[in-house]
Amino acid sequence: MASASFAISPAPAPDSSIVLFARGLIARLSVWEALRLAVDEGWGGPESAQKRTWMASEIVDAFENAKPSEIPDAIYIEEMLLQIMADEFDTILEDESAEAVARDIMSLWEMRDADERIKASVTVWEERMDRFKGRKVVSKEVMQESTEVDGSSDEWEDGDDTEDEEAPQLLDRHAQSHRAKPQVDDEGFTMVTKKGKGRR
Repeated sequence: MASASFAISPAPAPDSSIVLFARGLIARLSVWEALRLAVDEGWGGPESAQKRTWMASEIVDAFENAKPSEIPDAIYIEEMLLQIMADEFDTILEDESAEAVARDIMSLWEMRDADERIKASVTVWEERMDRFKGRKVVSKEVMQESTEVDGSSDEWEDGDDTEDEEAPQLLDRHAQSHRAKPQVDDEGFTMVTKKGKGRR
């Protein structure tokens, strides 16, 4: 009896612009100090590094699967980043770094079809990622006031005179939950922060 044969078609290659966008996105997330600290300290458990990769794939999917009229904007991406940091790393960010990361991600997406521009931008982010390898983010309970970050900021200078970096202003639920104090606004009301559970 003749055995049946099946023809298996190879999966279509991903669009080159999406590949470049994904590379730039992974590099941008890799230099985000809040996420680097969470991964280095294992706040997401033993799979913290894998969760960073998963975060990148979720963001790529959010763009790739969206209808043209429903492409995510910077606010959506910022909220997505904050949600994943809270859900997967038990970390509530208290700085504005997620906003800066979201803007950079949007910039990468918007230039994805401009071949030379996206290649140049991805190269810059990957070079920064390589420079940060091996450097440790130092966690401090008292943080300096954060400053706005963008791709041209002086933050991205080599800084070869120091190996450690100051951590972003954030609160790690694992390390500080027992020391958390209620926050009171200017009018005397106590502010309550609730960690979300659902995905945006």
